[in-house]
Amino acid sequence: MTVNTKKVTQRRDVHYDSYDELLADAEHLASGDVHTVGNWTLGQILTHLAQSLDSSIDGTNMKFPWLMKKIILLFINKDKMLREPLSPGFKIPKKGEAQFIPDPSISTEEGLAALRAAIKRCQTETLRAEHPAFGELTREEWDKLHLRHAELHLSFAVPA
Repeated sequence: MTVNTKKVTQRRDVHYDSYDELLADAEHLASGDVHTVGNWTLGQILTHLAQSLDSSIDGTNMKFPWLMKKIILLFINKDKMLREPLSPGFKIPKKGEAQFIPDPSISTEEGLAALRAAIKRCQTETLRAEHPAFGELTREEWDKLHLRHAELHLSFAVPA
């Protein structure tokens, strides 16, 4: 049964100021007994975060039409998204499912390895691709967006 992630109340309160803090929390979660209160396993969450980090360098096939981008920018404050927690319940568009929805059989160890590698890339590579909705983002903006994104997803991973 699919969980309505907008209504989950058992989530952790999570905040990261750096990739090092994000990785330390992910490693802590991966080393212990964890249950998730959303729809994905911890391995899927970690893999999804790695896929997102990599897509900020490699790009994505998930593009929004010009008019939809303008509408998104009217209703979503980018600066607020970089500072404040993201809301749960976003549905990945069909075009992005193959790239951003991990296989349920992925292990926590595989997800953690992918996340480590993706974080290292984001810390060492300087070029960034265009965001599908916001367009050009600076490296710092991408980093902040990734940290807010990680806070959202890892809030669903609760140590036993």
